[in-house]
Amino acid sequence: MAKAILAGGCFWCLEAIFKRIKGVNSVISGYAGCRRPNPNYEQVCTGVTGCAEAVLIDFDENKISYEELLKIFFSIHDPTLLNRQGADVGTQYRSVIFPLNKEQEIIAKKVIKELNPHFGGNIVTTIEDYKTFYKAEDYHQNYFDTHPQQGYCQAVIAPKVEKFKKHFGKYLK
Repeated sequence: MAKAILAGGCFWCLEAIFKRIKGVNSVISGYAGCRRPNPNYEQVCTGVTGCAEAVLIDFDENKISYEELLKIFFSIHDPTLLNRQGADVGTQYRSVIFPLNKEQEIIAKKVIKELNPHFGGNIVTTIEDYKTFYKAEDYHQNYFDTHPQQGYCQAVIAPKVEKFKKHFGKYLK
């Protein structure tokens, strides 16, 4: 099994989509890129921890490649927005890839270069060195599926999931 760590806005949105993809075994919401150890959600929300809301994806490379995961990642958030996604604003919502090895770093740079023209040359997604991934509190895990009637889930996550299903159905479990 391989792992990927990605951040692109609220981790609930990324988790809701990646967990529906063939070849993905698990998705954990958490924090990466932190300057402070063992952050909690309230600290991350202040923006002073340096953390990004991120997901740790455990996947089977025989069923889906890291490159395919990155292409999905770029399709489910706006990589041209600096430190924000929709109404979520702050460095904790930045678009960032945390490669876990040199090969992932090379692939990430390749995908950004390949997709940047499709985004008007405005991709702001960064590639940051991986240090530590901190699992978010239990109530953040599997949030969309356990809180489907919650306002954010209905207004923000559900439309993203539906859009993904419509355009990327071949990847669905």
